[in-house]
Amino acid sequence: MTKTIESKKELDSTIFWATLVVVAAAAVPILSAPVKARSVITHLYDLVTLNFGILYIWYAVGVIIFLAFLAFSKYGSVRLGEADSKPEFSTFSWIGMLFCAGIGAGMLYWATIEWGFYIDNPPFGVAPRSTNAIEWAASYGIFHWGITGWAIYCLPTLAIAYPFYVRRVPYLRLSTACSQFLVGGVNSKSGRVIDFIFMVNLIGGTGTSLGLSTPMISAGIAKLTGLSASFVLDFCVMTFCVVLFSCSAWMGLKKGIQRLSELNMVIALALLAFVLLVGPTLFILKMGTNSIGLVLQNFIQMNTWTDPWINSGFVESWTIFYWAWWVAFAPFVGIFVTRISFGRTLRQVILGMLGFGSMGVGIFFIVLGNYAMHLELNDILNVTNIMREQSESAAITEVFMSLPFGYYCLAAFCLISVVFVVTTYDSASYTLASVATQRLRAGEDPARWQRLFWAGVLAVLPISLMYIDGGQKIILSATIVFSLPLLAVGIIMGVSLIRALREDDQHREIKAET
Repeated sequence: MTKTIESKKELDSTIFWATLVVVAAAAVPILSAPVKARSVITHLYDLVTLNFGILYIWYAVGVIIFLAFLAFSKYGSVRLGEADSKPEFSTFSWIGMLFCAGIGAGMLYWATIEWGFYIDNPPFGVAPRSTNAIEWAASYGIFHWGITGWAIYCLPTLAIAYPFYVRRVPYLRLSTACSQFLVGGVNSKSGRVIDFIFMVNLIGGTGTSLGLSTPMISAGIAKLTGLSASFVLDFCVMTFCVVLFSCSAWMGLKKGIQRLSELNMVIALALLAFVLLVGPTLFILKMGTNSIGLVLQNFIQMNTWTDPWINSGFVESWTIFYWAWWVAFAPFVGIFVTRISFGRTLRQVILGMLGFGSMGVGIFFIVLGNYAMHLELNDILNVTNIMREQSESAAITEVFMSLPFGYYCLAAFCLISVVFVVTTYDSASYTLASVATQRLRAGEDPARWQRLFWAGVLAVLPISLMYIDGGQKIILSATIVFSLPLLAVGIIMGVSLIRALREDDQHREIKAET
């Protein structure tokens, strides 16, 4: 049974109030001086990508190598819990929850139109709109949302889950993953700094997904209802989503997130099946198969390509941005997946996240992306032109309206997007509440009032950033700035996990000998 911590004494006041002060300090200047805020954020983005972008490339490669070692070493069979523990959730529920928490509605946004950016500005110096450009355009989204991204998610999951379930550290926080380096424990000054960085980073990073998802949902609603797309409609949509994920947060993990995730997976798969059947089925399957082969054949090159000579900006604008996005969300996903992974082995978590996560996202990109690309290449709908002259959200709306029963398809898409937003931010509010709770043992949930409170706070920065002219691009830029400190934390997590595994393995060997 899940136990909810309701006592106010369990609140970590230092983390709680420090985070609120920083959120207010960031939101007030953005709202009062949006032009200046845009200039500052853009400058910081350029500074980070040009000078530190290579660190994200190295980090991503290092994480893949590290997880491959863990999965196929003797440590892969280590179980999160007692040796005879059984998983708390079924595999379907586990996949549904980690998928909805890990990708959200942002994946629906990019799955439909990401190829539209690559076809005219392809990687590797390929000629725009050429055969190679088309094939890379259909493939690079699958790469950016595939194994590497889920590996970045998986590292903090293991680093937090092992001490939490095996060493019984009663703190579901990011600092739990770094406990080997914290002399004074999780509640030491160093631990507080790590958790504070995580809290601020999560609130800032969630602005990216919510800031992209809201205009997309608004554009769909505007098309369905005849309303005009505007900041007011965006605000209403975001408020509606906040109310929904507040209700879900109140209901708890099993009644809220689990049920919504399972329902959304079923609806989403039904929509994908419909698009595949009524769309250009053969083209979608052939292009999808080709894309999978292209990514697998060039996986190492794509992970290590830095574009050192031409400096086209592709790597900085896309690959580094995506790795920063995954890094920004990784601790949040790690804490949440830790909560739902009791009873699974390290190998099951690694292969499940990298395998099921990559395959699930790949299906969306293959079906939705290739359907939209088919419309463009066959002069049925000029998707890229709509993207340039109106917005990406408008282009996504028109793609779904082009389907048979377009209004119903668009309505289903909007519903799926809303539920993805709700499950993602319900998970985020749960995670923030967990970190701001003094002690939280296995099977316990943070207080409801905290989950509801953080659900509201999560909307503050996205609304502020969308208020800026060109706010979506500013939101994307802010992601990298927020994620940079977590690269160092990620290295500490990996070393801490290995140390803990080796120490416990040595203790077991000594105990067996005696």
